[in-house]
Amino acid sequence: MTKTQLIDRVAAETGLSKKEVGSVCDALFGSVAASLAEGDGIQIAGFGAFSTKERPERTGRNPRTGETIAIPASRAVVFTAGKALREQVNGAADGAQG
Repeated sequence: MTKTQLIDRVAAETGLSKKEVGSVCDALFGSVAASLAEGDGIQIAGFGAFSTKERPERTGRNPRTGETIAIPASRAVVFTAGKALREQVNGAADGAQG
């Protein structure tokens, strides 16, 4: 699903205009990104949690040349699905197969 499709679906379900829903989505995604950039996690009850994880510096290899390179330390965004979301996804998968 693309962002445009998400906006269309939410607009249809809420009766809000696509422009209003687009503004809310932009604000929501911006707030989540800003919080993660500051090192704060986001917990949404019934959905899941976004957090960051420190990745240490490590050694890698250039596949073309075989040269060893240092890959700098970084932070990765991690999403952990909540129980309700896992159950909904697994229930949808089970229903589609049966």
